[in-house]
Amino acid sequence: MTTIPLAQMAQPINRLGDALLPILARLVFAGVLLLYYWNSGLTKLGDGIFGFLQPSAGAYVQIFPKAMEAAGYDTSQLTFFHWAVVTGGTIAEFVLPLLIVIGLFTRLAAAGMIGFVVMQSLTDLYGHGGIAQEGTLGAWFDRMSDALILDQRAFWVLCLMILVLKGAGALSLDRQIFRNAP
Repeated sequence: MTTIPLAQMAQPINRLGDALLPILARLVFAGVLLLYYWNSGLTKLGDGIFGFLQPSAGAYVQIFPKAMEAAGYDTSQLTFFHWAVVTGGTIAEFVLPLLIVIGLFTRLAAAGMIGFVVMQSLTDLYGHGGIAQEGTLGAWFDRMSDALILDQRAFWVLCLMILVLKGAGALSLDRQIFRNAP
């Protein structure tokens, strides 16, 4: 009787995981976060076809709440830096999720989304005062799994980290375009 080492028995499962995890991570991202970010981006658009270049006042309130309050909610009192961050953030809310879903420049887009989630979380906690509201930050290793920041966004980042580490998977534009790349 021949025995098969455990490592050898696990190889088919490992190969299946390597093939499925990126595709499932993109599917979960699309199902859970694509419309969340696109709808958030829509709230930031200004009027007209070039509304992404002239974000709404609400965009500035969402991203720079304390600066807007200090400026009397007058966007003309803010700097070029504020405009650049709000405009870049608004565009990122549309472009990065789309790149992830179609699987193009997926590792870079997922890394960008991780940075976006971190900045979003810090803005929610400190800019909007969420840190002072019990339960918003949450705590790990407690019995509650529904904290808006630590619990929820840890899962978002985990999903995105799979894409950073493993790429987009077989069903992606990355695979089609960069198949023969060195």
